[in-house]
Amino acid sequence: MQKRLCLVSIAAAALAVSCASPGPVVVDARPAASVLRAPSGSGWSGPIQDRNDMEARLLAAHNRERVAAGVPPLTWDPALAASAAAYGPMLASSGGLDHAPPHMRVGQGENLWMGTRGAFTLERMVADWASEKSMFRPGIFPDVSQTGRWPDVGHYTQIIWPGTTRVGCAIQTSSASDYLICRYSPPGNVNGQRVP
Repeated sequence: MQKRLCLVSIAAAALAVSCASPGPVVVDARPAASVLRAPSGSGWSGPIQDRNDMEARLLAAHNRERVAAGVPPLTWDPALAASAAAYGPMLASSGGLDHAPPHMRVGQGENLWMGTRGAFTLERMVADWASEKSMFRPGIFPDVSQTGRWPDVGHYTQIIWPGTTRVGCAIQTSSASDYLICRYSPPGNVNGQRVP
């Protein structure tokens, strides 16, 4: 049986869940309503004017963590964003956080996040992954968690992985939930490699 640790945040009657390893976490099993690539409206920190605004904000959120960890910044990759967007409808229709099958993300790392629709900013979504740094310790992967379980820091280590150079993300929405899917290349969390 595969166990998994999920980061659960509850704020102002809104739920956010992000998981570092495969397996379902069902919060809302209703089918996906639409793809949301440049969301706007209430609940978001400053309306997103267009796709470029969304990309810039997500890239900046990732790079803040990388600069703080002393690793070079990422660049935005439209192909990775398209790959993430292609998986969005399947993810939302499942109502959980199952990682894409390996054949759908060859050569790509993946972080997934899910929360109450319209309740979280793009920056907060990435910050939920980055909050795992409180359990992180530099070392040779997978021995990089103060808890002894690498999934406890897996989102964070993917964000700061020294060999990763590109990121692309998409947002998918269902009737009740927002999903953030980020893809990374080259992928991180590789056994035997150092994490700063």
